[in-house]
This record gives sequence, structure tokens and C-alpha cells, in this order.
Amino acid sequence: MLIDGTWFSESHCLVVYRDANSKSTIYYRFAEDENEYEIIKDLQAFKAMRLRISSFTTDGGDDIIRAIKYVYPYTTRQRCVVHIERECLAWLTQHPKSSAGILLRRLVCQISHIKTNNDKLYWIKELNKWHEDYEEFIKQKTVNKETGEQTYTHDNVRRAYIHLHRAIPNMFKYIDEPDVPNNTNSLESFFGHLKDNLRIHRGLSPEHQDNFIKWYLYFADEKKKKDR
Repeated sequence: MLIDGTWFSESHCLVVYRDANSKSTIYYRFAEDENEYEIIKDLQAFKAMRLRISSFTTDGGDDIIRAIKYVYPYTTRQRCVVHIERECLAWLTQHPKSSAGILLRRLVCQISHIKTNNDKLYWIKELNKWHEDYEEFIKQKTVNKETGEQTYTHDNVRRAYIHLHRAIPNMFKYIDEPDVPNNTNSLESFFGHLKDNLRIHRGLSPEHQDNFIKWYLYFADEKKKKDR
């Protein structure tokens, strides 16, 4: 199952649960954000219906991960590797100024090419080596002379490393379980098409916008049924 949310405004989010194989929507809900307790209720409803879920692939949002752990603690959880790459590259920028940033960016760009256990082990070994070489670098702090506040000097590089390190436990499940999707690209693409169609109908009231989205989801699933 793929789980992801997309925003239409700062407080209007569409959360979608999708079957990765059929690419059909199992359930969707409008919400103010990806709220842990609402997602728990959704997952508990799936469990009550005896819906068999072999894995979850998500963007790594904390609320979604906590909800899955609570309701399906023994089900495979896979982090979307595209989201991991995207977030790390945003922090590291296209042209990092430090050697630490340059080398870490190279490691990030290799993630999508990891296909085997040997690839995984080599990549983790290189990441660990990077940390050994630059541990002191990412610990460096700068003191604000006016306030005395301390902040990490190379905060973006540090954030990228921490993001990678925390993702590792659920980053490579797809290698041992080939049926597990390693990204939520199909759902991201679907959201993109939805928003493109919605832009054509600018000026819809919030209620009419929601109705448009509901019908769009319905007809998208109906089209898939016909194509099958």
C-alpha cells in the first residue's frame, strides 16, 4: 500500500491510500494535515475489514510512520527513496561549498541505483566512512555574538546526514522483498495530474473543489477497471 498526502492550501490536505499493484484508490480523506490519530483510525478500519496489507511505502512523514507502527507493527515499512533523495539534495544544494557536502551529495545521488544487497552494504559502508571523516565537521557550532545563541555551523549538511541515517532501517526493504515498491512516484504523478486538471477550473469554491476531486478519483479508478 502507498500512503501519501498532497496539499491544496496550508490547511487542506488530501490523504490517499492506494493499492500499489492495481494503482487504485482504496480510501481517501480530506484533512487539515497528515494527522497521526486520523491515520490510525483509517488503518484500524482496514484491519477490521481484514484487509491484507503486505507492506507500506510512505514519504517518511512522522505521523504516518507512527500510525503504521501502532496499528501494523509487524508489516514491512519502506521509505520512499525518491523523497529521501529530494529532501537531502534540497539541503545540500546543487553545488555544495564544502568537501563534506560534495561527497555526501554524491552518496545521495547513488541511492536510486542501489539494487542488490552488495550495493546496499557498500553504500552504508561509504556513508559510515563519511561520518567518521566529517563527524567533527557537522558538530561545529557558531556563536551569535549578540545573543550568545549557538547554532550548527554546517546545519544543512548535518540535517542531510541525520535524515539518511534515520532512514536506513526502512530504506532498503525492497531489496529482500521485490514486491515492495521503493517509491510513491505513481501517487505523486497522480497528484500532479489531479492538480493540473484542477487548475483548468480555477475559481471553484472549496466545496466545489472537493467535489471535483472526489469525481476525479472515482473516474480515475473506473478507467483503470476498464483498462484491466
